Amino acid sequence: MGVSLSKGGNISLSKEVPGLEAIKIGCGWDAQALSGAAFDLDASVFLCGADGKVTKEADFVFYGNLQGAGGAVVHAGDSRTGEGGGDDELIMVSLKNMPPELVKAAVVVTIHEAVSRGQNFGMVENAYIRIINAVNDVEIARYDLTEDYSGETAVIFGEVYLKSGEWKFKAVGQGSTEGLAQICAKFGVSAS
Repeated sequence: MGVSLSKGGNISLSKEVPGLEAIKIGCGWDAQALSGAAFDLDASVFLCGADGKVTKEADFVFYGNLQGAGGAVVHAGDSRTGEGGGDDELIMVSLKNMPPELVKAAVVVTIHEAVSRGQNFGMVENAYIRIINAVNDVEIARYDLTEDYSGETAVIFGEVYLKSGEWKFKAVGQGSTEGLAQICAKFGVSAS
């Protein structure tokens, strides 16, 4: 089991695993069975430059665009139900192949059609993000989102970022009541 972080905490992945070249970012959750409507949560990654904005639309990686950063970031695909144990969605990141202009990967989870289905993150339990060494599948760090996100339809789970030559991970846990559109605007992506 990796280092457990609290909201706002960070860790140097490069110091934890010297020579780290590739990671997997696993996200998981369980939806409460309240209304009978299915929950479809989606993990996305915004690959950003030093200004905190996506440098081009192709570097917004999600179920409709499974690769970014010239293939250095690959989304394993959409889990429409989130059923079963373990990671519900997985993103592979080749740190050694990241283009030098990309210094941050912000991982966001949204609820698909949240407003029309009357769903929010207050109905989601056991949400987490974890960073795994891609070479040996050993967990390096984990953040369990324990805060109350009632009313919020999107949450920035965490960020992998490059600072002073070191890859780091930060547990963010920042919610949005306006869903993916608000998050896209924050990172400079058109949501249309």
